[in-house]
Amino acid sequence: MKRHPRTKDTLSHYRAEVDADDGLDPRDFFKPQNQPRGAGRKTQQLCAQVAETLQQVLAEAADPALQALQVVEVAPAPDATQLLVLTAPVVTTADFDLEATAATLLAASGWLRSQVAGAITRKRAPQLVFRVIPSLPGREAQS
Repeated sequence: MKRHPRTKDTLSHYRAEVDADDGLDPRDFFKPQNQPRGAGRKTQQLCAQVAETLQQVLAEAADPALQALQVVEVAPAPDATQLLVLTAPVVTTADFDLEATAATLLAASGWLRSQVAGAITRKRAPQLVFRVIPSLPGREAQS
């Protein structure tokens, strides 16, 4: 039996132009590793809780170098398993030693992490990476 040739293509006007993403599996495109990490609402809640806890703990610390610090920002670095904590002196003085304060914070980081772990409800406490910035913008040195 002979095939009859198609005389008219009735579906051609329903087709779109070929695009670069044609033929890709949408399950691969929407996988979790393609989503930005650390930008979720829960991560931001965790950062706010950690900032509040650290602010209270630093204010009540026995070391005067830690008492002189305030928490500027807590951000995921790169996700919620590790948090970057930016601190600055409450009052900037001429004799403020940035390196000594950073060393004091590094020595107290285990204690600070245990305080954070007690204040938040998570299976694992996040690692805390501390950075001391010289002063907040808009504040001048006071003597």
